[in-house]
Amino acid sequence: MKFAFKFANVLGAIYRKGDILFTPDGNSVISPVGNRICIYNLKNHTSTALPIESRFNYECLALSPSGNLLIAVNEEGEAHFITLLTRRKLFSYRFNETVRRIIFSPNGKHFAVCKINKVFVFHTPEYDGTDRIIGQITLEKVFADFYDDTTSIDWTDDSCVLAMSSKDGLTKLISMHDRSRFHKYTLSGHTDPIVAVFFESSSLNLVTVGRNGQLTLWDCNTDLKELHKLDKQLTTKMKEIVLNDDEDDIQVTLDDNEKSLALETKSEPLDDSSFKISYHRLSKHYLNDYHKFEKRVNLTACVYHKSSRILVTGFSNGSIFIHELPEVTLIDSLSISDNGIASVAVNNIGDWIAIGCENQGQLMVWEWQSQTYVLKQQAHASGISCLTYSNDGSFIATGGVDAKIKVWNVESGFCFVTFSDHSSGISDLKFSNNRKFVVSASVDGTVRTFDMHRYRNFRIFTTPRPVQFSCLAIDATDEFVAAGAQDVFDIYLWSMKLGQLIECLTGHESPVSGLAFSPVVTSSVFVSVSWDKTLRMWNTIEGEKTYDTIELGAEALCVAYKPDGKEVAVSTLNGLISIFDTSSGYQLRSIEGRNDLGSGRSLTDQITAKKNLDAKAFTSIAYSADGNCIIAGGQSKNICIYHVAQGILLKKFEVTQNRSLDAVDDIINRRKMTEFGNLDLIEKREDSNVKIRLPGVLQGDMAARSFKPEVRVFDVAFSPTGLAWSAATTEGVLIYSLDSSLIFDPFDLQVDITVDSIEQTMKSNKLKALVMSLKLGEIDVIRHVLENIPSTSIELIVRSIPTAYLERLIKFLSSSIESTRHIELYLLWIENLINDGRFVKGSQKTILLGLYRNLTKKHQDIMKICDFNKYTMKMILKRKVKSKNEDPDESSVSDVGMSLGI
Repeated sequence: MKFAFKFANVLGAIYRKGDILFTPDGNSVISPVGNRICIYNLKNHTSTALPIESRFNYECLALSPSGNLLIAVNEEGEAHFITLLTRRKLFSYRFNETVRRIIFSPNGKHFAVCKINKVFVFHTPEYDGTDRIIGQITLEKVFADFYDDTTSIDWTDDSCVLAMSSKDGLTKLISMHDRSRFHKYTLSGHTDPIVAVFFESSSLNLVTVGRNGQLTLWDCNTDLKELHKLDKQLTTKMKEIVLNDDEDDIQVTLDDNEKSLALETKSEPLDDSSFKISYHRLSKHYLNDYHKFEKRVNLTACVYHKSSRILVTGFSNGSIFIHELPEVTLIDSLSISDNGIASVAVNNIGDWIAIGCENQGQLMVWEWQSQTYVLKQQAHASGISCLTYSNDGSFIATGGVDAKIKVWNVESGFCFVTFSDHSSGISDLKFSNNRKFVVSASVDGTVRTFDMHRYRNFRIFTTPRPVQFSCLAIDATDEFVAAGAQDVFDIYLWSMKLGQLIECLTGHESPVSGLAFSPVVTSSVFVSVSWDKTLRMWNTIEGEKTYDTIELGAEALCVAYKPDGKEVAVSTLNGLISIFDTSSGYQLRSIEGRNDLGSGRSLTDQITAKKNLDAKAFTSIAYSADGNCIIAGGQSKNICIYHVAQGILLKKFEVTQNRSLDAVDDIINRRKMTEFGNLDLIEKREDSNVKIRLPGVLQGDMAARSFKPEVRVFDVAFSPTGLAWSAATTEGVLIYSLDSSLIFDPFDLQVDITVDSIEQTMKSNKLKALVMSLKLGEIDVIRHVLENIPSTSIELIVRSIPTAYLERLIKFLSSSIESTRHIELYLLWIENLINDGRFVKGSQKTILLGLYRNLTKKHQDIMKICDFNKYTMKMILKRKVKSKNEDPDESSVSDVGMSLGI
C-alpha cells in the first residue's frame, strides 16, 4: 500500500469568522475556515480547500482586482500572499498587530491596512503569474491622525483619495498625492464606532455607517473628474511641461496620472479662484428603527455595491436589510438566524449576496431579486463526534453534538441533506452496505434509520427502559442492528425488517465502548469491548450465550474488524492496539502507540508534557480497505498509520498547526507565567477579568466566556475504495486522498522499456505495447496506447493479456473513465475485462468499489446532460411548430437564433 496521501479538502466546517469575498467574475466565494481557506464554486457547485495552512485563524481577506493575488491575514497579524493561479503561498509578511481591515486600490498598485490607530499604505509587489515575485512589498505612507483604532477604509475609483474611519466616530479623507486643493478632511457626527465607509462610484461623495445603525450620506461640492482641474497650484516642473508642446517629455518625466493632469490643464485654462473642496451632510438615517421591539441590536457587517447603489447591512440579531441609496429605500429584508451576521459580500453584478454567520458556521448566497438561495450550507454547531463512509466512498455521514446528522458529497464537498430527528448528541452512526439508509445512535436513548432516497426517518428503535447509547454496529446483510449502552452496560439487538427488539445481551460490567459486526456475509458474529477490560464475541443467532470472552490488559476504548473477518483490533487505555484472531481468540500481536500520539500540553495544564502523555490513548481505529494497515487517532493532533503484520509506524499526519486551538504545542510559553498565575487563565474584556472556561470543560462552557477548544481527533475512517481516508477533528472533517501524481509505480520494469520503444512497438504489436506501458506505469503512456487500439481488437487483447496485468489495467480504467471523452471505448474495455472472468475471480473488493463509484458518477453526469438536451429539443420543436405559419425565411432565422442562444 502506498502512503503518498495529501490534504484534499475539509468538510463539516463551512465558515468560522472573518471576511468573505466574491471573485471578480462573481462565480466563486472565498471563505476562511479556521486556519484554512476554502473556495466555493457556485457555478459548478464544488468546494476546494487551498493547500495552505496558517498557525492561527484567518480573519481578514483581500483580493486584487485581477483576482490573481489573495492576501490573508490571521489573528496574530501575519499576512500570507497567495496566488490563486497555482494556489500557492508566495511569501509572508508580519504586521505584528491585529489587522481589522485590508483592501486593494482599484488599480491594484497599492493596498491599505487598518492596524491599531493607523492606516498603512503598501505598494503591491508584482509577480509573473506563477510563483515568483518581481520586486518586494514596500511601505509608502502612514496615516496616524486617529485617537482610537481604525475600523474601515475605502478608495476612490481613481485610487487617489483614501477614506478612513475609526472607533471614535470620525472619518478622515487623505489624498495619496500632494495636492494643494485636497487637504486632510475630517467628518464627524457619529456617536458610535463606524463600521464601514464607502465612496460613491466615480465620485467623492461618501457613505458612512455606524455600529448603532446610523447611516450618513455626505455630499462633496467637487466631482472626482474635476479634482485635477481645480488644482491650479501645479509644481514648477509640471508648469514647464504644460507649456512645452512636445508630449514625449511628458512620458519621460511623469507617470500616467501626472501626464493626464498636464494634458487636461494644457487644454483648459486654469481656475485662479480660491475655491476649496468641502463636504456637507446630505441626510442621516437610523437603520435600527426597523428593530423597534428589540434592544441592544448592533450593526455588525455592511457592504455597498457602488454601480447599483445597493447597501446591504447585517445586524447582531441575524437580520439582513437591503437599501437603495440615496433615498435609503428598503428593497428587501430577511432573517438568517438568531446569531449575528459576521460578514457580507456582493458579487460584481450586485444580484448575489454572500452572508456568513460566525456562531452557527453558516454560509449562504442569497439572490435577492428572485428570493432564492444560490448556496446554503451550515456546519455542525457544536463539533463533529463521528463519521462513516458509504460503501462506494461517494458520501460521508457525520454526527454532531448538536443532535444533527449531515450527509456530505465527497466530490463536491457540500452537504445535501440534514436529519434533525434526534434530541441529543449523536454517539455513533453507520451507512448500510447497500447505501439505502443511515443508522444512528444517540444519547437520547433511540436508534434511528434514515432513508437516503426519501430523506426521512422510517425506523425508531427503542429499549424497555431509557438508556444512553455509546456505540453502534450493523451486520453485512443489513438485517441486524446492535447498540451498546454506557449507563446500563447492556447490548441491544434489533431486526431491521421487523423493527423490533430481538435480544438484550448482558455480561459486561462497565460501559460498552465499541461494537463491530463481522464483515463476512455468511457470519452472524459480532464483537463488543467495554471498560471492564474484556472483549466478548456474540452470535446473533444464539444470542443468549457469549460466544467467547477475551481478557484485556486495560480498559477498551474501540474495536475494529479486519475486512476479511479473520482478525479484530482493540485499542485500550494504556495506549496499545491489540490484534486478536477471531477463530482461536489468541492475541497475534500488539502495537505500542502512546509515544506516537504526542503530548500536546494545554495552556492551563499544571503537569508536564511527559506526565500528560500517560493519559493519552487512541479513541478511534479503522482498518484499511486491503486490511494491511490500521489508522488510529485520539486525544492528540496526530493521526498514525501502522502496518498490521510488522507492527511498525508507517506514517504520522499532523492534522493541524492552528495555535488558535488548545493543546497544539508541547511547551508552554514561560513568559506568560507570572507570580499571580497563568495569563492565559484571564480574559481581558473591557474593565473586567473573566475566567476563560470552567474546570474540566474541553469544548467550552457555552456561556459568554471565550474559550479555545482543545484539538482532538474524534473518529477516523478509511474510504472503502482505499484511495482516501477522513478524520473528524476539532477543525472539521479532514480528507486526505492518494496523490497518484507523486508516485512512480513500475511493475516488472526492464531496461529496454521506454516511451520511444513503446511507440515503436505499437506499429507492429498492440498487445505487447499495452503490456510494456503497464510495466512502465506512466498514465499518459497507457492512455495513448489504449486509445490507439481498435475497438474490434479489444476482446482478443483482453483474452491474451497476462493475468498479472489485469489488475493494473482495470485500475487505470477506473480512474480514467471519469475524465475521458472516449466513454464508449473505455466501457468496451471494462465490459470485456469483467466478462473475461479472470479479473473478477482474483480482484480485490476496493478496485470494484472504485470502479462502481466512478461509473455511477459518470452515469449521473451523462443523465443530467441528456435531460438538458431532451428539454432543449422539446423547446426547439415547439418553437418550430409555432413558426409554421410564419414566413419561411423568418422562421429559419428565428430557429437559428434560438439554437445559438441555447
